[in-house]
Amino acid sequence: PARAEFVASSELQDIHFDFDRYELQDDARLVLDRHAAWMKEHAGTLMLVEGHCDERGTGEYNISLGERRAKATANYLTSRGVASDRITIISYGEQQPVCRDATEGCWQKNRRAHFLVKPR
Repeated sequence: PARAEFVASSELQDIHFDFDRYELQDDARLVLDRHAAWMKEHAGTLMLVEGHCDERGTGEYNISLGERRAKATANYLTSRGVASDRITIISYGEQQPVCRDATEGCWQKNRRAHFLVKPR
């Protein structure tokens, strides 16, 4: 599906990752548990999980890391009962930062999984 078909939902917040990691942290799991419940309540909805990175690392590496972040996120959602055919992943690496300052606080905001949805 094309990204343009998806929209953000105020009910689905980003989760964040440690530097150079794709493992889910405990706080991310809690957020994803709420997202899984939301997806179950909205059974006619598809989800796009975007993997993002901060600016450090090569472009190729960050695309790969963003993909691993999106996959880890999607795998967790499916482990919580969301059908895998309702979830699509994509990686943008460092191409779509939410913050452009060269600080740890800013980089932390960019290391994320972002969620978009659309009706089936």
